[in-house]
Amino acid sequence: MKNLFGRPTIWTPFAIALALTAGLWIGANFFGTTNSHGPVYDKLATIMQLIDNDYVDKIDTDSLLESSLSEIIARLDPHSSYIKSEDLQAVNEDLDGSFSGIGISFNMLTDTITVLEVIPGGPSEKVGLMPGDRIISINDTIVAGQNWTNERVIKNLRGEKGSKVNLGVMRDNSSKLLSYEVTRGDIPVSSVDASYIAADGIGYIKINKFAKNTYSEFLNALVRLKSEGARNYLIDLRGNGGGFMEPAILMANEFLTAGSPIVATHGRIAEVESEIVADGSGAFQDANVVVMLDEFSASASEIFAGAMQDNDRGLILGRRSFGKGLVQRQIDLPDNSALRLTTARYYTPSGRCIQKPYTLGSNLSYSMEIADRFRHGEDFNPDSIKFDTSQTFTTLGGRTVYGGGGIMPDVYVPNDTTGISSYYIDVFNAGLLQKFAFNYADKNRNRLKSAKNINSLLSMLPTDDQLLQDFAYFARDTEKIAPRWYYINISRDLIVNQLKALIARDALGLSAYYEVINTSDNAFTQALKEFAGGTAAFPIKTDKLNKNGK
Repeated sequence: MKNLFGRPTIWTPFAIALALTAGLWIGANFFGTTNSHGPVYDKLATIMQLIDNDYVDKIDTDSLLESSLSEIIARLDPHSSYIKSEDLQAVNEDLDGSFSGIGISFNMLTDTITVLEVIPGGPSEKVGLMPGDRIISINDTIVAGQNWTNERVIKNLRGEKGSKVNLGVMRDNSSKLLSYEVTRGDIPVSSVDASYIAADGIGYIKINKFAKNTYSEFLNALVRLKSEGARNYLIDLRGNGGGFMEPAILMANEFLTAGSPIVATHGRIAEVESEIVADGSGAFQDANVVVMLDEFSASASEIFAGAMQDNDRGLILGRRSFGKGLVQRQIDLPDNSALRLTTARYYTPSGRCIQKPYTLGSNLSYSMEIADRFRHGEDFNPDSIKFDTSQTFTTLGGRTVYGGGGIMPDVYVPNDTTGISSYYIDVFNAGLLQKFAFNYADKNRNRLKSAKNINSLLSMLPTDDQLLQDFAYFARDTEKIAPRWYYINISRDLIVNQLKALIARDALGLSAYYEVINTSDNAFTQALKEFAGGTAAFPIKTDKLNKNGK
């Protein structure tokens, strides 16, 4: 197979999987070590020493150095970053696949910690905590009604594995405060928000990030859906900002034939030159696939989508992705801080650079690029999309795709603004949809949790008219947002469907939310049409795409 860059290191998903078990291969293990630039380091160290010893006033040189390092890194690309030691654990936890805690999800809408979900097999379930419990105290400190932030609650509930936390809990069926001692343990961080049969033979999988456990969760979902009759797969990466590269590669490998290119990296030093190809071990090489993207799909999401598109292996549907194609190497520093330094760029199999243009040190304009798309109409009209015709590339099957940053979908689906009114914006911004749904689910928890499936739960809810009326009066009484029925009726379907989805989430879990909300999602509906019409059939062919296909 022809090499994209001349001298790549050829990696297979099996080799990547081995490296993943050993650590962050995209970091030091993969890129090796860099030579320290002695004179630069000595100059900085000398200046800091002079300030510490000779400056007219006593200066906290540690704080000065911290701010200086952040400013230096900010003059590089938008994705290189310096992470302070006190922030590093929290930054890493979301992608590490687990953290140490008590194993609950909670809600703080009423200024009381209310347990929404108890993770099966986790520390809290083992001692008997239940959904609907109110945590009144943590280690004898009253927390109810004290205006604690989510961050403060998390900080007090998480801790070292094996450490203990005492909780004072109120429960509806008890008139006295219950006491629980919970021993903290490893809690998995889930990447797959939802997986269910969306239509006859079509399995839907929603992935929120690319963490260390994402591939195993994804594969488990694929296998389970196949056992339930799925032959085609709708993979929802909208809003997925990426994470580790390895899971995206392993996911693509499930669908690609041996030797199919997945992604390449190219940088200034030889160690970062690589090309990763499929090893042919994937169990879903014959399945039809649609991948959904939007402007917030980035990094690993784009690697997966780019591999599927350039191999004509899956149909990409939605809107142009973010365009984050820079490879960061995380370097842990002696004081437990870390540097995430950009060392290479990602390239799709056709040779497209995923990274959108940027100017060194100009992070504000870079961060506003998504807003610029909105202002220029790209979110709402395919005619507003500006293709960079100077960067044309060809897929394996001969289709033309464009560079310039991000992954352009094969089938464009505009942002849906149906039902948006001034009333909806007011109640949405006030968080009233979530508050109403939580209150309803909480008051009816015992009844709702008996639902066997989504249809069963929805049948327990009031009629749409009653639900809408109850919500309008709730908004009036809670935030003094007067019912304006002309605007409420404009937003009727949007409000009702969101309330049902949120109630389903609070009663049955996050996957239930997507089962309900997707029924009114225009991109989801379009994806099902693509499957039904044969345009998502492998291999993807240009002449089958609809008029919005690019």
